[in-house]
Amino acid sequence: MAITAKQVMDLRAKTGLGMMDCKKALNEADGDEDLAIEILRKKGLAKMAEKLTERTTEEGIIAMVRKNGSLGIVELLCESAPVTTNEGFVQLANDIAEVVASNPEFATTEELMAQKAPSFDGTLQNELDELFNRIREVFRVKRFLKVDGPCSSYLHHDHKSAVLLLLEEGDEEVGRDICMHIAAMKPQGLRAEDLDQAVIENEKRIQLELMNADPKNANKPDAIKEKIINGSMHKFLAQKCLLSQPFVKDPSLTVEQFANKNGLKIVKFVHWMLGK
Repeated sequence: MAITAKQVMDLRAKTGLGMMDCKKALNEADGDEDLAIEILRKKGLAKMAEKLTERTTEEGIIAMVRKNGSLGIVELLCESAPVTTNEGFVQLANDIAEVVASNPEFATTEELMAQKAPSFDGTLQNELDELFNRIREVFRVKRFLKVDGPCSSYLHHDHKSAVLLLLEEGDEEVGRDICMHIAAMKPQGLRAEDLDQAVIENEKRIQLELMNADPKNANKPDAIKEKIINGSMHKFLAQKCLLSQPFVKDPSLTVEQFANKNGLKIVKFVHWMLGK
């Protein structure tokens, strides 16, 4: 059957795709709009599968949503920086984070993406597919996390850094100040025992090598060397561990002292940086 200009325009309005793509799909579907949409979707998915092997997703955003006392966080990647501010891309990231917060934990990304989308008529995967059909970029959910219970949070304005602070007790708003500290100072663990022991041992080895290479210290007794190294390691750990770092808003206090002063009991923290 002959395809009218109005049919093409209507399909373009619904899909956001080009006129020629819409006309070809309508011709293939013999004028059936629903079938044409399905044809466009399948072609888009086929192109996505091809692009997945060719293109890298190094840009993206982190989205964070609170729902029913829980917090959902997701890192959604794309190919190019301009897409990170696209309204549909931001909505998709927020929809995924909302579903994470609103449901029991998902075992796989596929299970998560099969859930009903909050702002789209279909699943999260359908929403992603439709966005791909419009933008023609590959999107990838890199990671997601749900947190229940008391939790302070901070999402940087560029959506490329996010911090969660899990609390046993205390004011979540006060805890947000510590989240901002974490985003700025990037501690590697809460306490020394939380750090990778290989990192600690490597630092000790470096300190010993530096001491043995220093004529002032090379001939000192081992006991004295150990004492000096312990002092250096104390400074090293203070820089790497959250609770021993000077608090950015009041360097006269460590983060632990600030937390104790304000009745915060910190369980752990999570710091996500885009792509890391």
